[in-house]
Amino acid sequence: MKRLFWAAAIYTILGLAGGLYFRELTKAHDFTGHTELAVVHTHLLTLGTIVLLLILALDRALHLSDQRRLFAAFFWIYNIGLVLTATMMTIIGTRTVQGLTNGPALAGPAGIGHILLTIAFILLLVIIGRSVHAQPARSTVGTQNRPASVSDVAGSPATESAA
Repeated sequence: MKRLFWAAAIYTILGLAGGLYFRELTKAHDFTGHTELAVVHTHLLTLGTIVLLLILALDRALHLSDQRRLFAAFFWIYNIGLVLTATMMTIIGTRTVQGLTNGPALAGPAGIGHILLTIAFILLLVIIGRSVHAQPARSTVGTQNRPASVSDVAGSPATESAA
């Protein structure tokens, strides 16, 4: 769980830095067109910070990390995929702002990053599915809308005097 927290914190810093880099680079080059740099910070903040914080909450509730090998595989594949995707978006976006062309040599690694993210999300769904199915079902029969009575409280004076 600490790894999830620290990864989310690092992605927050990277996401904010990505937004600053986009703003300053486009301003320095008087660039007003479309560039991948415009969405680097949103990718890092959403996929890095928000998603990992949600997984942290799910781990707390469903004990996802108890599936150690599968969860470790998810964690590393996800992070490698996100870092590769964001790095390639930054490189391609920077080259676009500088007026350089981007070819398939740059698109390939970016695609691999997205494929790794897809694999990681599939692993995450498998982990969540196993955790949900492993949770014992709670019975709510007879407990809905029933106020607690004095006799429900163990050790209350009403139950001791009745004995």
